[in-house]
Parts: sequence; structure tokens; C-alpha cells
Amino acid sequence: MPGGDSGQVPEIAVFRHNLFRISEPFITQQAGQLRRYRPLYVGRLRYGDAPAGADSLALSDLGGRLPLARIGWQMLTRNPGPYLRLLEGRRPALIHAHFGVEGVYALPVARRLGIPLVTTFHGFDATLSTAALLASPAWANYPLFRHRLARQGELFLCASGFIRERVLAMGFPAARTHVHYIGVDGQAIRPRDPAEERATILHVARLVEVKGAEYLIRAFALVAGRFPQTELVIIGDGPLKSSLQALAKSLGVAERVRFQGALPHDQVLGWMRKAAMLVLPSVRTGTGRVEGLGMVLLEAAASGVPAVGSRIGGIPEGIVDGETGFLAPQKDAPALARAIGDLLADPVLRLAMGTRARAFVLERFDIARQTELLEGFYDGVLAGRA
Repeated sequence: MPGGDSGQVPEIAVFRHNLFRISEPFITQQAGQLRRYRPLYVGRLRYGDAPAGADSLALSDLGGRLPLARIGWQMLTRNPGPYLRLLEGRRPALIHAHFGVEGVYALPVARRLGIPLVTTFHGFDATLSTAALLASPAWANYPLFRHRLARQGELFLCASGFIRERVLAMGFPAARTHVHYIGVDGQAIRPRDPAEERATILHVARLVEVKGAEYLIRAFALVAGRFPQTELVIIGDGPLKSSLQALAKSLGVAERVRFQGALPHDQVLGWMRKAAMLVLPSVRTGTGRVEGLGMVLLEAAASGVPAVGSRIGGIPEGIVDGETGFLAPQKDAPALARAIGDLLADPVLRLAMGTRARAFVLERFDIARQTELLEGFYDGVLAGRA
């Protein structure tokens, strides 16, 4: 068995500073699909519960041995010592860091343990400007040390082809940098019955600039009069919530825009099953941040729901324009409104697009097949080390 003794399942340290965030179910979903490796979640702080039956370790677990001030010191210095103490007595076969920032911090840990490091890039870690990264204490070490990560990390996986292009532009080696879609579980997410559909436009995202909710509210205001029974449901939270609520009020649609806040993943999927469409109108921000792909697009497709998204970043890899949904130019509320209106006006088109969307996502983004490929990457990295 790769990375361990015969009969034992090798352990993989899944490294993410902020463990189990409600907005990042894709990390645990991928790790939960592993069959020939066993995940051990390792990070700095916990923001939720570990998956049932999974092992996890966080620096905050060390309590008095490592108070928050020392966690902050580790954030500044990248000293691997606290993580080595946390992992005392355990020997993972490799570390899989999620996000480039985590890769920079996991690198000294992996080198001290003498094990390989795999890093997955998801979005902001490949698009956010150096100036914006340096302005954040949590991210400042990333632009300072990512060239070292590029030299010394064994493997770099990218959540989309768009992200790979950006990672290569940062100087990462092409031979060790690959596109790897995380995927969605088409067995767990079943196609919805058309009778479940309601006159709901759904948006699922953190309420931050890159997600483009402002343009969706403006587009909704343009179509609201034609479709008086339709409402816009926004799932997610973030710093722009009050300004977005004020925008909806100023446009006269506040009564038909429902801000649901952040919800558990199973409730999000429940809303998807009722939606006429999912809309992800992401934009390029002034700091350069761009959408890496948009996992919610894939989950909607698996549910049989068509999507509308911006023609930017990795979104066109998740929507086949005119087949599984529509693409519109970023920051163009009238164009977005036309795409939304075309879907709202034609239930036959929505059904056809939703059916094609599920077939597309099962063919290209099936999580079982993608995780089998991931285990193949692990095998190759460990064989190279051997």
C-alpha cells in the first residue's frame, strides 16, 4: 500500500488553517471520498465540527500550551514547531494543503517530517494582487514565500484550467501543475422532480465583491415587473449584506429579495431543488480577484437546475453556454437580466437545460472518479519519493 505498511491505510494530513468553514464543504467532501487513504484534518482554528468519524487536530486544541498569542506568532514566522507538536506520534504519508497560503505554511512542516506536499489552488490564491495579499497579516507570507513553494512542493493541483493558467504565470512548474476538478457527488445529489420547482432565482455565495450580488439584484429589478411571482433568494453572509439590502430597497424589490444568511450544506441543496435557476454573476475585483470555478454551479447542475454565470474566470468551465445555462458579460446587469428572463419565460427550456446540466456534470465532474484520480496523484508523488 502506498505510503504505509501492508494492510494499513496511509494517513493524509489535509491542511487548512480555518477548519470546517460552512462555506467550504468541498474540502471535506473530497477527503470523505478517499478509499485508499485516510484523511487527518490539520489546521489552526476550528470553525465547525469535523465530519462524523474523522480525526482532526487544531493548534487551538493545545490550549494552555499554545495560547492564541503564540498561534499569531506562528502565523507571522511560519515556525513548524507547533504543528510538529500537534502531530507528535503520527506519521502522515503526505500533506495535502488547500489554498496556496496553506501550502506556504505546510511546506516547512512537510520538510521537517520528510514527507511530500501537495497543494490545491482554488481561486484568490491565484488571482489576488500581491499588494492585496501583503496588506493582510494572514496572507502576507504567501507572496513572500510562494516561489519557495513552487521550487520545493511536489505537486500543485488547480481547481480549474483558468486557475492553472494563473498559477503557471506565478512561476509554478508546468510539469508538476495540473488541473484537478474536485467534483460533486451525483449519487448523493439526485435530480429533482420538475414538480419541486418554484419561481425562485437562487444565489449562493459569500456576500463579498467578487461574487457580484450587486449586479444580480440590479438584474432582478429589471425583470421583476415581468415575473411578479418570482423572488430572489440569497444564501450566504458577509460584509456587503447591509449595502446589498439597501440596494434592493432603493430599487423597489426589497420585499422580493430574501437574505437567508449562511446555511448548512444540506439546507442549501434543499433550496437548489426548488430553484428555477442558480445565478453566479461573479466579477473581477479591483484587487484582481476572480472566481476560480464555483462549486455551487456544479451542485445545481447535479440537481438538474440550469445556471446563469459571468463569462469570467473558471465559470465557463462549469456552464456550457446555451446548453446547460447562459453566460453573460461581467458587471452587465441588462445582459444578466436578459438571460434570467429567457429562462423564467420558458419552463421547457429550463427543464432541458437542467437535464443537460446534470449529464454534463456527471461526465466531467463526478467526485468518485475525480477522487480516484486524486489518489493516483498521491500514488505518483509517494512513488517518486520512494
